[in-house]
Amino acid sequence: MKPDCKFRAIVATGMIFGFPGCAHAFDLTGAWATSAEQCRKVFAHKGRANQLTFTNFSGVYGGGFIAEPDRLRSKFENCKIKSRKDDGQTINIVVGCASGIMVSNVQFFLKAVDDDTITRQFPGIEGMEVNYHRCKI
Repeated sequence: MKPDCKFRAIVATGMIFGFPGCAHAFDLTGAWATSAEQCRKVFAHKGRANQLTFTNFSGVYGGGFIAEPDRLRSKFENCKIKSRKDDGQTINIVVGCASGIMVSNVQFFLKAVDDDTITRQFPGIEGMEVNYHRCKI
């Protein structure tokens, strides 16, 4: 490849991947609690694998959820992500959840406030929303 062709290829690659204005999917992976100050009371690492899980009384401290690349977990439900659409700061996720006795589909509307804060919105219920904060544990 000629030197000026290499330069063009590098510039083109930078244009595709390097501009800060490009839309990227919000990284939801991690532990999310309703209060950043309560993270250690909601989540704990347990077992030989040091797996992130919920404390016994996590609900007393506001609760939260654990997001993994293909699922969302709460203390009592394990949900597989069926679809996800990021539209700017808005994230629309449809999950299939299995509790002990029932399977259901749930739709989540999330708004990214910043890298460590999201708001769950409930369309059709004006003023109803819940803030979640990323836990660094």
